[in-house]
Amino acid sequence: MEEDKHLRPDDGSVAENVPRVERRLAAILSADVKDYSRLMGDNDVATVETLTAYREAMTKLISQHRGRVVDSPGDNLLAEFSSVVAAVECSVSIQEELTARNADLPGDRRMEVRIGVNLGEVLIDGDRIYGDGINIAARVQGLAEGGGVCISGSVCDEIASKLTLDCESLGEHTLKNIDEPVRVYRVRVGSAARVDDPPGAQSAAAGPRLDVAEKPSVAVLPFANMSDDPEQEHFTDGITDDIITDLAKIGGLAVVARNSTFTYKNRAVKIADVGRESGVRYVLEGSVRKVGEQVRITAQLVDAVAGHKIAVALKEILTAEEEAAPA
Repeated sequence: MEEDKHLRPDDGSVAENVPRVERRLAAILSADVKDYSRLMGDNDVATVETLTAYREAMTKLISQHRGRVVDSPGDNLLAEFSSVVAAVECSVSIQEELTARNADLPGDRRMEVRIGVNLGEVLIDGDRIYGDGINIAARVQGLAEGGGVCISGSVCDEIASKLTLDCESLGEHTLKNIDEPVRVYRVRVGSAARVDDPPGAQSAAAGPRLDVAEKPSVAVLPFANMSDDPEQEHFTDGITDDIITDLAKIGGLAVVARNSTFTYKNRAVKIADVGRESGVRYVLEGSVRKVGEQVRITAQLVDAVAGHKIAVALKEILTAEEEAAPA
């Protein structure tokens, strides 16, 4: 009997021609500019200049929150995050940054961005991503107001116990080319403390300034990466995050949230100005240097009002230096 060529054992030659599909769960941020066509019609050169500057600011914030820009055609921007908390926190930080920049522009030249965030499975093709998760993020973005953030129900469920944000339900929406209705929520930007903001962390960008006479208060500035490797930037930011999280667990200590203090990243600032703007008595600053397997963390706690360093308090806060350096 002649062997059926369709039933022969696989020798691997066919499988080699079949592309392997990689999937992963990701938080997707989709953004566009409200009234972009009007802005271009009024003054295309000024619009492109503003868009370029704003996109650079957004890209920098996305990187600081450990995300990556996937694509940015025209007035659109698509970014991917491994953490949904980071994606939402980044969205709020972007809107706060752009709101501050718009304050310097005439009313008819202000560029307002709409942001949508969704959590879903995506298909990976090199640096590109595809799938309904992206489509939903784009549709949710379309429901946001200029300068606003909307999130899907899957995002809201994930951040409910992690971020202290004021979210308003917009109900279920039937979105174009999406089979099932999607729950949508509007995030009230600047409404409350957030981040991996544990209880005790307070946003300086939202709400009244702290009264330094009420209780001890501290702002932790982003630690500087002193290593030659720029890839250590994320590691250094993580050290700052951990310090903020641990300090916020101390009862009776008010700690400014990450999204507020990270606006000072890569900026030459005066400690007195940070204290005044953040409404705190103390400011903690430092650096991280990684050489091979060794990590060295240095820091100093400064009284922003009196202007002097507090070595004793610093020693109590940073006792983990030896633990951070592997033997």
